[in-house]
Amino acid sequence: MMPVSMVGRAGELAELDRAWSTVAIGRRPAPTVTVITGVAGVGKSLLVAAALEGFTPRPAVVLTGAARVHDPAPYDWLAAVLSGRDTGGLDLPPDALAWLAQQPTAPRERYAPGTLLRLAVRTVRLLVGAGPAVLVVEDLHALDPASLNLLCELAATPELPALLVVASRPPADAVAPDLAVRALSRLCGVRGAVRQHLAPLTVAEVAEVLTQVYDGTRPAEPVVAAVWRRTGGNPYALTELLAVHAGADPERLLHEPLPQHLELSVPRPAVPPDAELTGREIEVLGCLVAGMSNKQAARALGISVRTVTVHVSNLLRKTGSASRTEAALWAVRHRLPVSAPPVG
Repeated sequence: MMPVSMVGRAGELAELDRAWSTVAIGRRPAPTVTVITGVAGVGKSLLVAAALEGFTPRPAVVLTGAARVHDPAPYDWLAAVLSGRDTGGLDLPPDALAWLAQQPTAPRERYAPGTLLRLAVRTVRLLVGAGPAVLVVEDLHALDPASLNLLCELAATPELPALLVVASRPPADAVAPDLAVRALSRLCGVRGAVRQHLAPLTVAEVAEVLTQVYDGTRPAEPVVAAVWRRTGGNPYALTELLAVHAGADPERLLHEPLPQHLELSVPRPAVPPDAELTGREIEVLGCLVAGMSNKQAARALGISVRTVTVHVSNLLRKTGSASRTEAALWAVRHRLPVSAPPVG
């Protein structure tokens, strides 16, 4: 099956290639930063992989790291970069390197935070060497605060011949949303930064995918429209639907059930902003956008927690959202004039 996530991404690939060119030909005194955001399943990681595959000249160094899903720890990104790598030749204090790499033998006593940050930056400098290099950051939204700080420092480090590529879900999905917002703001604020947001596929792009999958035969428009609605244009959901029903007639895509895991993991399509919300529901929605709990919203609005719970349930139903976070994102996407009252 062809790579679904690359359909509709030609512009993003070309932009990443141009960003790499500024590093490869040495025109920048500091790293070039590219920030890619999008909900789960829109193909951020595959976009980065496809771009890396096509870079010319080939990067001399590629450093890739991501957060630990179940056990986040300080400097997770750098620890992932160092994992399995021969670090014997690095001119660094062994105890500091052991701590940054999260080795079991790392001493309990560690350096002061500022000193450790400088050592982390130096570690990356030594790994990059003369470059040119690509630094890939997967899932910024799940990284620990020390890693976020390190990435922001690297983005502003002079004479570092590197393309820093950062992929992240929206800050609302982050372990620490406020920190994620600040980190993304700092990274996007670097001079010459490239900002990309991957949206779901359009109906026309879903039609292109189906045409390629079915050997150049474009399915009927009702089939295309139904597949787009069922998957929300999410490339991951589309790939899974096609994989489960590989070889089947396109009409089967209209009626066969979606794989159960898609119901749990793929964001639903946005609902048009015509949901009829009451004045109180709009106030509660403002509290959700501000990240308040039901208890905080109740205190701010002067109503009971039970009443807030009822309003939240109504909001989820009316906006077609699966969670409080989705409802808040729905309000932000549709630019609803919501604001949270102060918590007393």
